[in-house]
Amino acid sequence: MKLKEDMNPLLLQVFPGPYRAINSQEKLVAWLHPGVDSLDKVFEYAARKFPERDCLGTRQVLSEEDELQPNGKVFKKVILGNYNWLSYDEAYQTAKCFGSGLAALGQKPRCNIAIFCETRAEWIIAAQACFMYNFPLVTLYSTLGPTAIAHGLNETEVTHIITSKDLLQSRLKVPALLQYIIVVDRKPTTWPDIPRGIMVYNMDTVQDLGSKPENNAHSIHPMPSDIAVIMYTSGSTGIPKGVMISHSNIIAGITGMAERIPNLDETDTYIGYLPLAHVLELSAELVCISHGCRIGYSSPQTLADQSTKIKKGSKGDTSVLRPTLMAAVPEIMDRIYKNVMTKVEGMSSFQRTLFVLAYNYKMEQISKGYSTPLCDSLVFKRVRALLGGNTRVLLSGGAPLSAATQRFMNICLCCPVGQGYGLTETCGAGTISEVWDYSTGRVGAPLVCSEITLKDWEEGGYYSTDKPNPRGEILLGGPNVTMGYYKNESKNREDFFVDENGQRWFCTGDIGEFHPDGCLKIIDRKKDLVKLQAGEYVSLGKVEAVLKNCALIDNICAYANSDQSYVISFVVPNHKQLTVLAEQMHVRGTWEEICNSTEMEKEVLRIITEAAISAKLERFEIPKKIRLSAEPWTPETGLVTDAFKLKRKELKSHYQEDIERMYGGK
Repeated sequence: MKLKEDMNPLLLQVFPGPYRAINSQEKLVAWLHPGVDSLDKVFEYAARKFPERDCLGTRQVLSEEDELQPNGKVFKKVILGNYNWLSYDEAYQTAKCFGSGLAALGQKPRCNIAIFCETRAEWIIAAQACFMYNFPLVTLYSTLGPTAIAHGLNETEVTHIITSKDLLQSRLKVPALLQYIIVVDRKPTTWPDIPRGIMVYNMDTVQDLGSKPENNAHSIHPMPSDIAVIMYTSGSTGIPKGVMISHSNIIAGITGMAERIPNLDETDTYIGYLPLAHVLELSAELVCISHGCRIGYSSPQTLADQSTKIKKGSKGDTSVLRPTLMAAVPEIMDRIYKNVMTKVEGMSSFQRTLFVLAYNYKMEQISKGYSTPLCDSLVFKRVRALLGGNTRVLLSGGAPLSAATQRFMNICLCCPVGQGYGLTETCGAGTISEVWDYSTGRVGAPLVCSEITLKDWEEGGYYSTDKPNPRGEILLGGPNVTMGYYKNESKNREDFFVDENGQRWFCTGDIGEFHPDGCLKIIDRKKDLVKLQAGEYVSLGKVEAVLKNCALIDNICAYANSDQSYVISFVVPNHKQLTVLAEQMHVRGTWEEICNSTEMEKEVLRIITEAAISAKLERFEIPKKIRLSAEPWTPETGLVTDAFKLKRKELKSHYQEDIERMYGGK
């Protein structure tokens, strides 16, 4: 079959914008169904339309055991059963009782309530309860540091918090005004170290309380302009900011996203495993709920058969759930890509040749718009099975996806990867690429809910008059642009503005360029620009994006000091590739010793330099010195955000001694 490629629905008005999707030229779209203008109504609409359909699914835990690893570490392994489902009607009634129970415990409309919990069915039920009773929901990532968490809870002055047993024991610092802790786990538990005067309930108890006739609180319908969520972002700089998101903001955002997912309906199954406190996951799940899809819950540790917590020989979540839709951050896709490529390298030379031939043949075919059913069933079926074998659309967001990984996903997982661009400040909505657009490195055209203009940035040399492609700072406008930062007027004046038509805009700080077909490409970031001693500007993000494609590199952070003439980099090397290289160079020792070896540093730098030259980086952009890091960067180490974006400030202080050494002790 030939995919449509001659028709291009995204041709936009010519320079200078605002750029809009062709089907929202007249007016930006703000809701899915007329009159369904707040999130409680969205859920009510779905529960009425799909009462009997599966809504939220959780896998049964059959057994847990500790497994001793060869290196002496102990890993927790689980054996999981089937998914147990709550129907739309059951989920709706449960949320209603829970909300009523919270009201009985003194939670008032328009007063903030916090949720600090892993991604699971209870999270969405609690959120829906808060939407129904107009309790603005404060969301916090479970990997934010204790000070950041305390800051969010104190700033929003919450008296009630919904959390899980694990997080309560390990990460929660109880804020001053707190009166009630609601634990989502079933088991009734006693908490030895809870400060006096704080009441602890579990979720079931609160639901029972809410189902009693005397507590049957009438839900207060929120106004579309009421705040639904105050989302604390793990910004890559400074203390986290709380983004105030109204009901109408989220509805506009999910309307825009849903329009880009072809044939989205109640037969779809979505797998939820990214943090729900992140706008990408929350929006994706609300898109699913608004269309009657079912959502099965998972976690990065139980996602696939090979995941860290799944006991060998038992099934991971994707194999059991077989989802049709999935959102992923590039970090997770890079991991799948590297795993498969390692397996390919271990194949016999005949199998390897077959794989490469099929890969190249399919790449050629899809670029012409043809499908390859034979290749798919003979060669790529096993790779596709890694995600359950039914995936029809993968959505990528949170950070740029490398061209190699995106192409690999298109070919081997036999499903399109929609790359999207959006921010917490725009409800995660901005652009998403069309599923038949197989070009890489672009994030698609504006969604029907938003428009984009490019603002000149002289310092970086980007102008909306640039030929052939207009370039500049991306400004996003539309009903999905949020209400600003909580208690932070000065930052609101800096980043948000309202135009003469009363529409809100957000200044993203990202630099983009528009292509003739109306697609956007992110090419730089204002904060990533450093001016070297001799006056050249280096975009650290650009250097990192180019070098991340190098097989030796799992992660990289470029760094430059303005009083220096060259760039340096910290590199997290790929374990397997570096070990092979060390063997070839006869460098022996532990992983730490290999990473600290000056010989290895020099050799890796030589390989990186070659990659940089062939990718046409300027001479002054190529790192002159590197430091190999033996430890990977994870949100737990505090060196990257939950979406795995680099935290430059933290990385700088972490590697301060190395910076001084690489810059000759200045």
